Amino acid sequence: MPGDGRLAAARALVLAAAAALGCSSSSSSSSPPCAPSCLSSANFLSDTDVQRVIAQAVGEAQARGAPATVAVVDRVGNVLAVFQMTGARANVDILSGRGVSGGLDGVLNTVPSTQAAIAKAITGAYLSSWGNAFSSRTASQIVQEHFNPGEAQAPSGPLYGVQFSQLSCSDVNRNATQGSVGPKRSPLGLSGDPGGLPLYKNGVVAGGIGVIADGVYGLDLDVFDVDQNTDELIAVAGSAGFAPPEDIRGERITANGHSFRFVDSESIISNPANAPAFATLPGSLVAVPGYVGAAVGTGVAFGTPASGYRQAGGALGALGAFTLVDAGNAERFPPTAGAGAGALSANEVSVVLQEGLKIAQRARAQIRRPLGSAAEVSIVVVDLNGDILGLARTPDAPIFGTDVAVQKARSALLFSLPNAAALIAALPDAQYLPPSATASSISAYVAAFAGFVGAGGALDGATAWSTRALGNLHRPMYPDGIDGTPAGPLSKSFATWSPFNVGFQLDLVYNQLVKAAGAADDTTTGCTGLSMVTNGIQIFPGGLPVYRAGALVGAVGVSGDGVDQDDMVAFLGLSNAGLGNAPASMRADRLAPQGTGLRYVQCPQSPFNGSTEQNVCAGL
Repeated sequence: MPGDGRLAAARALVLAAAAALGCSSSSSSSSPPCAPSCLSSANFLSDTDVQRVIAQAVGEAQARGAPATVAVVDRVGNVLAVFQMTGARANVDILSGRGVSGGLDGVLNTVPSTQAAIAKAITGAYLSSWGNAFSSRTASQIVQEHFNPGEAQAPSGPLYGVQFSQLSCSDVNRNATQGSVGPKRSPLGLSGDPGGLPLYKNGVVAGGIGVIADGVYGLDLDVFDVDQNTDELIAVAGSAGFAPPEDIRGERITANGHSFRFVDSESIISNPANAPAFATLPGSLVAVPGYVGAAVGTGVAFGTPASGYRQAGGALGALGAFTLVDAGNAERFPPTAGAGAGALSANEVSVVLQEGLKIAQRARAQIRRPLGSAAEVSIVVVDLNGDILGLARTPDAPIFGTDVAVQKARSALLFSLPNAAALIAALPDAQYLPPSATASSISAYVAAFAGFVGAGGALDGATAWSTRALGNLHRPMYPDGIDGTPAGPLSKSFATWSPFNVGFQLDLVYNQLVKAAGAADDTTTGCTGLSMVTNGIQIFPGGLPVYRAGALVGAVGVSGDGVDQDDMVAFLGLSNAGLGNAPASMRADRLAPQGTGLRYVQCPQSPFNGSTEQNVCAGL
């Protein structure tokens, strides 16, 4: 932990950021429930807290006769403990419930239950903030072919593809050898299997709990019923005393006219107040190599250098921005010039980040409470090599958006490069575990893409691709959500598709993901074999290529709020910075594959608090 001097400096930075947010004064109707202590250095899980969470969860599992594996993490993904009850399954089956086999779907009795529990705990922590509380059930709802799942003729989930972020091979996420700084990696990315919940302390998300007892790592295909899910009910009991404020739970937040699901049932049969003593629990703490030893740890307070997130310096800090730091408290991604002639300058990078932050601070948030809150996002700029030239975030942006913003920027970059087709075609096949010894050709996506898109689809630099446009072509139905239509060229056909078998996005990282999941401790950095998308790609809006005088010079990625808000922050941030969005004649929205037009960006209606402005992205 930092010494007294570093703690004092951290407290000063936290107070400055809190003042910028309006959290340093008394709470008001527009303040989050945690005000005025949103960034207090006391908001962390102690070892006693961790023991209590585990004991409460195990008490419920005992009452149900359902031996469980329980993981607890802090807000930035440090694994604080994993407890495995006597009789709990050692491994899980990955099954979507769609009856398909391919990709990860149908991998049986291979992935350790400890890894599944950690992924679920990280999901609860990473998707949540002091303005919203989401769970792994929420994640299930937003990654399927329809939103809501099972609702015919509805578009796909708004965060379709987010499950393949936070991967263990990401160059953005940290591992246990790098100290307490986050964001930490997840062994399986983000989870859609109910049983992962955020943990709150003083109204602030401080971590997450993940439970696996039923042996199936899956998702909820039907949001219209009410499940009595064993994993989720055990997690509910574990979170007693650490539950989020009622007003920020998922069911209080809407998107596309649908409310999110937080949990289906809270009908626990134990009394968490009478949980068994930790020392008497049946089972033991277990070590998970690369993540945690067989012990109980203490979390870190978000916003202090020990967490890997603190207020930025310079012009970004003056706007209240946070940044990532290493174990020595040095900024990991300060504004930096790109490599080579004509590359982005450090000043250009800084201005793009500043202008994006200004848009976010004006923007009306989609997924936060109270209504009228500003959007909270992560913003990143990359160069033509995919190297991160700068990263800034608003203080309470959900942690998941850190890695995702980078994925979005790199995705827009890769597909807009003049040699994109050759780069992708040279990649090795994905070697699937189920069906056994089945290979999925990555190079085949290039020809499929060109054939499906037609003119403009050669991946030769003639078209500027946003992640919204790429997402349109990476859905199991095209147009998106229209049942009975063919899959987009980057997707598996719907007959073989599932959230565990999506197509190009998974195939690109598959070999390394499976290798890491099966290894005792694989800390390999690099998921894909392509340096410019080393942490994988992302296929929902918020990523745009950056042009200067019509020449591609990099890309920007934004993530953390509604997808239209992410698009707007990226698009207007670039425009206001004086750099170019792609020339209109190059943008993917001039194309109409199979007779249906693509979208490049989409900005929200009435986007700004305190303003009646509309159509703010028109004509740019």
